[in-house]
Amino acid sequence: MPSLLSGTVDLKFVLQDSGRLTRQIYDRLRAAILSGAMPQGYRLPSSRVLAEDFKVSRNTVSSVIDQLAVEGYVVVARGRRPVVAAVEKMQLISSGDKSPNDQHSSQIRISRWAKQVSRSDRHFTNDGHPRPFAPGLADAREFPHEVWARCLRRAARSRSVSGVGNVNHPALRAALLSHLVEHRGVKADARQLIITSSAQAAIELISRVILNEGDLAWIESPGYGGARVSLQATGACVKGIALDRSGLRLAGRTDRPRLIFCTPSHQYPTGSLMPIKRRQELLAFAAEVGAAIIEDDYDSEFHFDGRPVVALQGLDTSGNVFYVGTFSKSMLPDIRVGYAIVPEGLVETFEKVQRHTSQMVTGATQGALAEFIGDGDFATHIRRMTRIYRGRRDRLADALAWAAGDRLAINLPAGGMQLLARLEPGADDCDLVADLARSGMTARPLSRHFTGKVAEHGLFLGFAAWNEAEIDAGAGLIGATIKRNPGRR
Repeated sequence: MPSLLSGTVDLKFVLQDSGRLTRQIYDRLRAAILSGAMPQGYRLPSSRVLAEDFKVSRNTVSSVIDQLAVEGYVVVARGRRPVVAAVEKMQLISSGDKSPNDQHSSQIRISRWAKQVSRSDRHFTNDGHPRPFAPGLADAREFPHEVWARCLRRAARSRSVSGVGNVNHPALRAALLSHLVEHRGVKADARQLIITSSAQAAIELISRVILNEGDLAWIESPGYGGARVSLQATGACVKGIALDRSGLRLAGRTDRPRLIFCTPSHQYPTGSLMPIKRRQELLAFAAEVGAAIIEDDYDSEFHFDGRPVVALQGLDTSGNVFYVGTFSKSMLPDIRVGYAIVPEGLVETFEKVQRHTSQMVTGATQGALAEFIGDGDFATHIRRMTRIYRGRRDRLADALAWAAGDRLAINLPAGGMQLLARLEPGADDCDLVADLARSGMTARPLSRHFTGKVAEHGLFLGFAAWNEAEIDAGAGLIGATIKRNPGRR
């Protein structure tokens, strides 16, 4: 038999961090057993000898042996030294070693949906800091952090006294509904508000409740890739519906969807507005075929000309519209809170599904939001940022026109946080985006927003999070990159 003391089985090592002695000894003994260095039937030295060898107390060694015995690595009998049990030989992977997948291809197959996720328009590669011109990012530098911190402190103290509360905080429901009724024209009861971890989570929740595998779902094309991913996750057949100047092109369609996703106030990504006549046509169509509508009102608080347009949900008389919004764009990206207004008859269903899928937000955050809205700080912030964002929209449009000339056709949106710059026919926006990324800039290609046939190429650019100097520098880089590759098609 190999001997621990003879060095055949070398378990000696320098113990570091006295708080982890037990774990270190356990790891070394277990590794020796699994590697076959201590084979089946090998009798370990006594706890006294092991304690001397490792220079630890016998109690420490005894606790390690007890754990190994519980897990089946050794067999312990009264009055006898522990014996290694029958354990299949295997190689452990340490934190510094390569993953097994680096050496052998994984046998796990991913779903068709997971493969399709790669077509999403989201790009996550960065150094942890937002880079111009990532869409949908608010400017954290302009946020009233002290006011928000005060709300969080008060909410945290309140929660510590009251204990566990509601999944959907009544105070937040009431404050948010009051804001949405005044500023977005919605029609609902506070109980119809479901608070989620993001707008994306709300879209996924609605998709799960409404769609079955094989059902037909419509999405605008070009449209929001995140919604496409959520719809496809249900197993639904997702069809891209082309747009005209008024939005979703309904004329001549004979198919009957179960769900329709749209962004009528600021179409994503074109920024166009769906006029009242098309809104009425869409609502009538949905009522006729029994289709649910998800209205994503993602950044409509920021409207630059007059008051924001009344939400589609406020015009709905059939109870077909699900209204979705978020705080991450109107306040801070780190405030991961979204919400949905669901039809009255489905409130109980959504509350149950919400709990079973853990689509919930901490009570302290909800309480802080309730105070931030109720005290008027949210509305004040929206008014201030609307003025700032309008100036940044105009600055980016002018800077791009100066830097790129007629190589870019700018869509000037009536509101929101991003704009669309279309490229010349035949240009490849994915190649251009890749070139910009190598220069440290983020942009999203318009072509990735299409579901089905790609009709146009362009750049989807956020302007909200960057000041005038940053916008000028970024636009100059875009212009230089386009001019550097005049023949790219």
